[in-house]
Amino acid sequence: MIQKLAVILLTWSIFANFLEATTDSTQTQQVVLLHGLARSAASMNPLAEHLRGLSYKICNVAYPSTEHPIAVLATDYVLPSIRRCFPDAEKPINFVTHSLGGIITRQLARSNPELKFGRVVMLAPPNHGSEIVDKLGELWLFQMINGPSGTELGTNPESLPNRLGPAQFEVGIITGNFSINWILSAMIEGTDDGKVSIESAKLDGMSDFRVVSVSHPFIMKDHEVWRFIVNFLTYGAFSENINDRSND
Repeated sequence: MIQKLAVILLTWSIFANFLEATTDSTQTQQVVLLHGLARSAASMNPLAEHLRGLSYKICNVAYPSTEHPIAVLATDYVLPSIRRCFPDAEKPINFVTHSLGGIITRQLARSNPELKFGRVVMLAPPNHGSEIVDKLGELWLFQMINGPSGTELGTNPESLPNRLGPAQFEVGIITGNFSINWILSAMIEGTDDGKVSIESAKLDGMSDFRVVSVSHPFIMKDHEVWRFIVNFLTYGAFSENINDRSND
């Protein structure tokens, strides 16, 4: 009887230690969410609630995406918000971004090297720009809707996304191949999500890459995408299986 009790106590102790370690690993993970161009932090709320439910510490940053150039948005708006959320500069900060948010994250890494990056998941990022900006960027209506940051997202070699260089952090990228806007898709070379082509989403130095059948405005709300995000934050890959790390 005493031996059985000892085995039960030992088993419970091992399980409790495992549970505590698992909980600590997620509760100490800080995650910044960055919405896309002409969107708001509310667009990331469902994802934020999902990650909070898994005990991640979330900072869902709101920033005036259409009012300033990308460098100003990164340094004067996004960075101060991150510092208010996560004041401990020694702890790494993970990012999950949508569209323009990915370019702002790259700008942060370039202009603020003291920021300690963890893992980054980019959703539909225009890492090499978008042909939509090439074709419509000079129009008054486009500029009114998208502001100065939108006009910086062209595909030419001198555009901001193309000048930021390879990834300076561990990054996984998820992008879509389904469009609900055939007019915009007609302006884009190759398969796209209505705003960004699959090829433009890729980035030199990325750790993993996934294509999902989701359109640009809704990728951050897709439950399969949520699973990939959690996998990458946990394992540094979208799949738990080491033999299935990319569909690129």
